[in-house]
Amino acid sequence: MIRLDHVYKAYRTRYGRKVVLDNANATFEVGHNYGILGLNGAGKSTLIRLLAGSELPDRGAVRRYGRVSFPLGFGGTFHGALSGRENAAFIARIYGAPLRATVAYIEDFSELGEYLTMPVNTYSDGMRARLAFAACLAIDFDVYLIDEVTEIGDQRFRRKCAEAFRARMKYSDIVIVSHNPQTVRQYCDRGAILANGTLSIYDDLNAALARHHRILQDTA
Repeated sequence: MIRLDHVYKAYRTRYGRKVVLDNANATFEVGHNYGILGLNGAGKSTLIRLLAGSELPDRGAVRRYGRVSFPLGFGGTFHGALSGRENAAFIARIYGAPLRATVAYIEDFSELGEYLTMPVNTYSDGMRARLAFAACLAIDFDVYLIDEVTEIGDQRFRRKCAEAFRARMKYSDIVIVSHNPQTVRQYCDRGAILANGTLSIYDDLNAALARHHRILQDTA
C-alpha cells in the first residue's frame, strides 16, 4: 500500500509555478492495480517519482507499506557512464538481491547481448527500455511503478513484458502511467486521474477512463 498524506508538490517553469499536487490525500490499496491518467504536463511522471521516493514532496508525506520499485521509465535509474552489466550489479546490491542471479536474469531478459558491456549513455531509447524492464523484473517488489515503458519496443518484446508482468501480478501490484486506454485496461482494475493539482482515485476503472475521455474532449 502507498498513502499520500496532505502532499503538496510544485516546481518552477518558465511560464510560472506548476502545481502537481495540492494537499493530496490518496491511498493505493493492496491487491489492486492502478492506471494513472491525465493530460500531458499534468505531472504524472512526477507523481510516479514521488510514489517511488526518488523525488520528495514539498510538504506532506508519502508512506510506503511494502517494497516499492524504482520508477520504470525514469531516466535517472541508470548511471550513463557505467555499462548495463555494472548498472545491473549496482541495482542488485542496493536491493540486497543475489548478485549473479540478478545480473544473469537481466542479461537474459534484456537480450542486449554484447551491448550489456557498453556504457548506458550509448544506448538507444529502446535498449534503455529493455534494460530497465529487465532490471525491474529481476527484483521482487510488492508494488511495481511503471511510467509508459510498456509502449517502447517491438511487438514481440512488449508481449514478453506483458507475460512477465502477468506472472508478477499474481503476488504484486502495479501502478502505471499510460496514455493508452488499452494498456490501462490490460493491466489495471482501478484508475486515478491527475488534473489541476488534484489526484482522484476511482474504484471503477471505467469511470476513470470515462472522465479522462471527457477531459480530453474539453481540451480539444
